[in-house]
Amino acid sequence: MSSNEQLRKRVEQQARRMKQAEKDRPNLISQTAYIGTLGLVLVLPIVGGAYLGRWLDSMADGYSIRWTLSMLFLGVIIGAVNVYLFIRE
Repeated sequence: MSSNEQLRKRVEQQARRMKQAEKDRPNLISQTAYIGTLGLVLVLPIVGGAYLGRWLDSMADGYSIRWTLSMLFLGVIIGAVNVYLFIRE
């Protein structure tokens, strides 16, 4: 095999790699969907925990925010774990 053929094959291989890299590059819509999903995975447990805690507090006599704060904190922990697992995939 001559050096011209080796050079030609190497250039063709690099051109194929460049075309594939251009095709595989994430676009704006896919990045926006990823960030949106990431936000929902974090926020939904927090909001759900706050509503659940508020409901539990309304069942008790008197003014209390004990359950609201506890469930809110639990929602933050669950949301953080969800984000970690989502990013790790």
